[in-house]
Amino acid sequence: MTDDTKKSNQQLRERLTDEQYHITQEAGTERPFTGRFYEHDDAGRYLCVCCGNPLFESSTKFDSGTGWPSFWAPVTAEALASREDASLGRVREEVLCANCDAHLGHVFPDGPEPTGLRFCINSAALDFEESDGD
Repeated sequence: MTDDTKKSNQQLRERLTDEQYHITQEAGTERPFTGRFYEHDDAGRYLCVCCGNPLFESSTKFDSGTGWPSFWAPVTAEALASREDASLGRVREEVLCANCDAHLGHVFPDGPEPTGLRFCINSAALDFEESDGD
């Protein structure tokens, strides 16, 4: 680990809650139906809690019944990265912030049209920027 990486990790530990750090940096998961954005329906944009990268528009959020905020598309294809996750004995597609590699959640092929995708995201990995009403 480089000195810059150690410094960056320490800065995140100081700025994030223990839960936010565990989820974004250690690929943790919050309990379903507990996250602050699960039933959140304000208009605006969801951002990465670690770096502020815009991730999802509120207009793409839907109630999947799973207990986590769900979205059918990111702000842009470049906003997210993904990788295979076989940590629970089954293969899933992990979703990461493309800017800082923070763990956000997973994506599944059972979402609504027009994409058919369900980005199942931890509230603790998100921040929110309310739209100004324009």
